[in-house]
Amino acid sequence: MNTTTITAVPPRTHLPGAPDPDAQAADGSVPEALLREHAHRVRRHVAQMCANPEGGHLGGSVSMAEILATLYHAVLRVDPGTPGAPDRDVLILSKGHGALGLYAALAGRGFFPEELLADYGNPDSPLTAHPNPAVPGVEMPTGSLGHGLALGVGTALDFRLSGADRRCFVVLGDGELQEGSVWEAAMMASALRLDRLVAVVDANGLQITGPVTAAMGEPGLAERWRGFGWAVHEVDGHDPAALRAAFCSAPDGDGRPIVVLARTVKGRGFPQVEGQARSHYARLTDRQVKRALRLLESEQRRSSGL
Repeated sequence: MNTTTITAVPPRTHLPGAPDPDAQAADGSVPEALLREHAHRVRRHVAQMCANPEGGHLGGSVSMAEILATLYHAVLRVDPGTPGAPDRDVLILSKGHGALGLYAALAGRGFFPEELLADYGNPDSPLTAHPNPAVPGVEMPTGSLGHGLALGVGTALDFRLSGADRRCFVVLGDGELQEGSVWEAAMMASALRLDRLVAVVDANGLQITGPVTAAMGEPGLAERWRGFGWAVHEVDGHDPAALRAAFCSAPDGDGRPIVVLARTVKGRGFPQVEGQARSHYARLTDRQVKRALRLLESEQRRSSGL
């Protein structure tokens, strides 16, 4: 049983204080370099959590590092001090095996102290292998793949019926799209014209058994989503500027929900397993963590032009 309680930090801002106020430039924008730094921090924390004796889902947590960093620091209207604020935006991590990335992103945004991430996997910690609502900022327990988008449909419909000016983002994996329930939800979202709903596909091309195309053939994701009546944006999932532009795109006025197909690399930032299915789950030794942190630091310097 999880007995440790993680308490949200004291309020630092109030809604609608959307992006991270501590990361904004004078014009209110969030510099891309800071978003990349937040993504690097997510990867560093995931590496350290994967040194737990039980290990953790590495590849799919770090492939979406820029996605989560951009959402939490530049897009979502949230207040870490009031995780349940009634006018907050909602993020549902449908690919629940990426919980390590979510926990790292929430801690980096200030929902709880980053040092508590070291408790991941301990018997009395709420930081479990899949998202746990006992953790401040986690909206729903997920991980049984294929259900998150349906939850997003219900959430977005609630926003409309209550007249709330809120958005719901659902992060899915491309392997998860083999679940029929995803497409039932996609069809319903289009029929209901839920233009406050944004699906984000972490399209890293791999699932636990190997390439996604080996299981289902050439996915043709953009065509498929358009066929279900969605507005489609295809972007480099490791480019915060492109991600932010897609996430912040206004509804087209025709009621179509939005899907962002973010092309990513599984295990990004960990060269020994980057782009490989074996990155899916890892138990890192202390030596491997130290090496990974050195490589991540080098990558951060390169991306910063240092």
